[in-house]
Amino acid sequence: MSEGQPAGLVIVTGGGRGIGAAVAALAAKRGYSVLLSYLQDGDAAEGVARAIRQDGGSVRAVQADIGSEAGVLQLFAAADATQRPLQALVNNAGVTGGFSRLEAVEDDALRHVLAVNVAGSFLCAREAVRRMSTRQGGRGGSIVNVSSMAAKLGGASEWIHYAASKGAIESLTVGLAREVAMEGIRVNAVAPGLIETGLHAAAGAPDRLARLAPSVPIGRAGTPDEVAEAILWLLSPTASYVTGAIVPVAGGR
Repeated sequence: MSEGQPAGLVIVTGGGRGIGAAVAALAAKRGYSVLLSYLQDGDAAEGVARAIRQDGGSVRAVQADIGSEAGVLQLFAAADATQRPLQALVNNAGVTGGFSRLEAVEDDALRHVLAVNVAGSFLCAREAVRRMSTRQGGRGGSIVNVSSMAAKLGGASEWIHYAASKGAIESLTVGLAREVAMEGIRVNAVAPGLIETGLHAAAGAPDRLARLAPSVPIGRAGTPDEVAEAILWLLSPTASYVTGAIVPVAGGR
């Protein structure tokens, strides 16, 4: 389905909470049929799906481990089963690996961060391109990767491992955008800054938002809905000449 036609199927990885849940809800309001993935919290994901359905949207929640190729293939098989042409992918699923100075990072945590944030995004993009590329018989589409301002700030004394994984996402975005630009696919990324999600508490610093909000030029943390608006703009035809862009959604930070 080309970007000039009515919205088709969008896959949102990690769509059961935070930014992913906001993207799924807004995409449904904009007319997309939504397929969202989650790893463990099925109740939260089904809650997101239920709210979308109550608002008149089309959605399905699928359990899939984005940190493994088998999980990615399972997710895209579910997309194929909808019999709707894939129009968009939002690579949102990610983990932080917790807060740690580099000398204390454990091997398992590092490998998990790279498996989900980097390999998972690459594999999801691969499967999306296989379905959307006009070179392979597809109808084109759009991919938006979720990076982080940590990629530029570096995450010193907190999560260099997480920041490095998001740096890889930005390289993926620029490289893939150029690779598939003539195949009807646009590839962009958003780089959220300090956003009001459970990510900080899950990483072990529930006070991080309150502590760092005064350092943001706008003077506050952002919301998942604000990030979702940027993502939906990048997916939309109004961004038809935008590809290979990394859009900061960070309040000037």
